[in-house]
Amino acid sequence: MNKPRVVAIIQARMGSSRLPGKVLKEAAGHPLLWHLIYRLKKAKTLDDIVLATSQLEEDRILLEKAEEWGIKTFAGSAEDLLDRYYRAAHEYNADVVVRITADCPLIDPKIVDRVVSEFLKLGNYAAVGTDDTFPDGLDTTAYSFAAIKQAWRQARLPSEREHVGPYIQNHPELFKTKAISFTPKSGHLRWTVDEEADLELVREIFGRLFKEEDMFCTKDVLELLEREPALSHINAYITRNEGYQKSLKEDEEYKGRQNAFK
Repeated sequence: MNKPRVVAIIQARMGSSRLPGKVLKEAAGHPLLWHLIYRLKKAKTLDDIVLATSQLEEDRILLEKAEEWGIKTFAGSAEDLLDRYYRAAHEYNADVVVRITADCPLIDPKIVDRVVSEFLKLGNYAAVGTDDTFPDGLDTTAYSFAAIKQAWRQARLPSEREHVGPYIQNHPELFKTKAISFTPKSGHLRWTVDEEADLELVREIFGRLFKEEDMFCTKDVLELLEREPALSHINAYITRNEGYQKSLKEDEEYKGRQNAFK
């Protein structure tokens, strides 16, 4: 039996209500997206990496940068992320789709490999991913292409189109999934970049740890924050998963509109 083809798909947009153009903001002399790609290339379980952005003119620069930095690209729907993922995965013949978000420049290739290895070992699961015991910003989920395709065909709610995983998570009767936990529990730590305070923290981390010839990992960041606990206070006030919570509110509006026509 042939080995499944594992493709990491990085979702990226220039548009952001809280921090426009965040993925090309710089830390330690490089754009955040460059750091993410550099780190993701260290993962041993990936057969390919694709940057999936929108067809909007403002996102053309991301296609150019991704090609410059040596990865493949795809341009699709601006709002329907599930459609963008499905079409990108189909174009690049993915059997396993690894979801990565461009606002997570501290992504850890060892964690990516752990997630993919667990997915491949289980064999018949729809999804395996990190849970909220991980620092926010290491989010990694491996999906079967078959599950992505089924979700793409059947998902209707805004939250299920604007994000990749909710339809699969919302239907355990259809999909087998597994969450991987992190020790020590570190879900209170925020390493993703959505706001100016997030960017400030990430810049401090890269400024202290980044060396192009010697990539640092999650353990190094945790040790840094233990030595300098004040760093974690920079963005501690920001709520986790605000974007998804917004989509859930849109779900209620959608359901209300559907009920109005009954």
